[in-house]
Amino acid sequence: MNVSLGHGENPIEILLPAMHYPDFNIVYEDNHLIAVNKPAGILAQGDATGDRTVLDHIKHYIKVKYEKPGEVFLGLCHRLDRPVSGVLLMARTSKALHRVNRLFADGSVRKKYVAITDATVPQAGRVTHWLKKDRRRNVVSVVSSKKEGAKSATTMYRLLAVKHGLSLVVLMPHTGRPHQLRVAMQSLGAPILGDVKYGSTKKGGQLVYLHSHSLEFLHPTKREWITISAELPSGITWSKFNEFKEEITLVKDT
Repeated sequence: MNVSLGHGENPIEILLPAMHYPDFNIVYEDNHLIAVNKPAGILAQGDATGDRTVLDHIKHYIKVKYEKPGEVFLGLCHRLDRPVSGVLLMARTSKALHRVNRLFADGSVRKKYVAITDATVPQAGRVTHWLKKDRRRNVVSVVSSKKEGAKSATTMYRLLAVKHGLSLVVLMPHTGRPHQLRVAMQSLGAPILGDVKYGSTKKGGQLVYLHSHSLEFLHPTKREWITISAELPSGITWSKFNEFKEEITLVKDT
């Protein structure tokens, strides 16, 4: 079948074997890195379900586009939960993977997310917690700093807009703990829309209204700062805030 998979308004038409391709765009690609705008509901990497992942699809894309005869190397640089959308960065070389993983580990990557909630939040602030994950239940809880296995988590936030009873919040995590932003919003009394695991009363199916908007970091081989961004998802709820796309870009971490 023919599918369009590529950059922005200039997708690449390639012929693929019978394999379902999700509707996402590649938002950055060079010899060392590749990033996609991941739709909500698709796994970033494998889990017990055995469902196809972004890694599966992009490995196939690279293999076909570049006519790779053998196994394609592709490494995930960070995580995005299945119900979350937005920028997902992968490395095409082991050198790039090692260097970018180190950037994430030492907090050198500037991350920006946007979330929608049907509650109100203060204009701006910082959320600092100690978190621990229950791996059996796949739930993260706020715990005492003395709790064994507890890890610190810090998130800056800013309320950007309120429309039709919904609030658009920009989130800038300084750490990268599992479910960190979802727990931060719950602690503010404003669970992310659709996130029933963390207190939302509105079911979102396979999505929560949390989107990875951008990553800013030092390129692992070019040694220059780059910013990779992903457009907000389509759909009625996200479209209520389309007029604030530029404002999201202008929000800076403090």
